[in-house]
Amino acid sequence: MSDTDDPLNRIAYLGPAGTFTEQAAVLFAGEHAGSEFLPYPSITASAEAVARDEADVAIVPFENSLAGAVGETHDLIIHQLDLHIRDELIIPIEHCLIVAPDADTSEIGVIYSHPQALGQCQRYLNRRFPDVRTEATLSTAQAVARAVELGDHVAAIAPRRAAHLHDARILEFGIEDDHRNATRFVVLAHEDHKPTGDDSSTILFSTANRPGALLRVLQHFADANINLTRIESRPARERLGTYLFLIDCDGHRTDPALANALTRMEPDLQQLRIIGSYPKAPRN
Repeated sequence: MSDTDDPLNRIAYLGPAGTFTEQAAVLFAGEHAGSEFLPYPSITASAEAVARDEADVAIVPFENSLAGAVGETHDLIIHQLDLHIRDELIIPIEHCLIVAPDADTSEIGVIYSHPQALGQCQRYLNRRFPDVRTEATLSTAQAVARAVELGDHVAAIAPRRAAHLHDARILEFGIEDDHRNATRFVVLAHEDHKPTGDDSSTILFSTANRPGALLRVLQHFADANINLTRIESRPARERLGTYLFLIDCDGHRTDPALANALTRMEPDLQQLRIIGSYPKAPRN
């Protein structure tokens, strides 16, 4: 893995226009003049575009403050594609209830949205539409297009930009279950980022099958005064009860403290892979 200074102008993202991922892509593009936006129909398709060199980077949702980890993204970087995280972005999330411009909304029968958005508005849906069917779409923008196409008695949950792009009508603003709702997006590329002095790293590992192995691994971080900001267990896809651990920590992989800690923990590891080191995004 090397530190990239290559142009990152071709930006793949979960489309179509109007998704939160597009918003993250626009934010990332602000630092890269002459960017080309390449919408793809799914998270997987956008990441595969980088693997095939159709795009320089892919912007993908990684975790949400309400719904937790985005499983599709985690499985991609753990099990499917040899890509690295080279940046992260934090986007505040506001969801709206959206309908076709002239739709009859006297009795909404179905609400469309991406599964993550539906999960982030679950309390609202249970309270306002307890008997209404929900259906998943590949993106929030696709949900609005579907609602506009079907018209009466149909709604979508999506950002307000998606409503504006489709000339749709917003019935309610801010329907997310917590107004502190935010999504962390990561930028996937063939290489990670050079050190900046204020970095995070994402590391994948599995431990040897013996008592205390995980404890000893985590103790090495503590002994080196390295702060762990997140730890997630994911199925190893080998046999029931075997797991991989994905952690985020402060520091860059080239920092001596982190590099030495990783070396010291090797006897207790079966697998170790640095997914990437990247500039730390500000948390509000």
